[in-house]
Amino acid sequence: MKASVVLSLLGYLVVPSGAYILGRCTVAKKLHDGGLDYFEGYSLENWVCLAYFESKFNPMAIYENTRDGYTGFGLFQMRGSDWCGDHGRNRCHMSCSALLNPNLEKTIKCAKTIVKGKEGMGAWPTWSRYCQYSDTLARWLDGCKL
Repeated sequence: MKASVVLSLLGYLVVPSGAYILGRCTVAKKLHDGGLDYFEGYSLENWVCLAYFESKFNPMAIYENTRDGYTGFGLFQMRGSDWCGDHGRNRCHMSCSALLNPNLEKTIKCAKTIVKGKEGMGAWPTWSRYCQYSDTLARWLDGCKL
């Protein structure tokens, strides 16, 4: 009895209230429909891999990186200081809250802006670390009907 109460309590602590997690295939479909498959030469598998490692498929994720001094927003954790908001460069010309929408329209638009830059997907260190040289990228689309 006590164990089940403790496990229930832990469940509330681990998953933030209001979390909105998309399924892997839902993310793949939305990114595909948004034109990211082979956009600037990057396969859809790369984008789905990036989404997983940046936000665990949570389009409403906000992460404050106090060590490096930035806040990341949305599915791809775009930096507020560079890509969105009232402070900083705002290269995507949108509010950071626009990146926190499960329809992913603004997220995809901003991702296209980022990947067109000289670093490509290397603009995301997470992609370079976990996706770029992965020999298992195909698994990100396994079983998805696109």
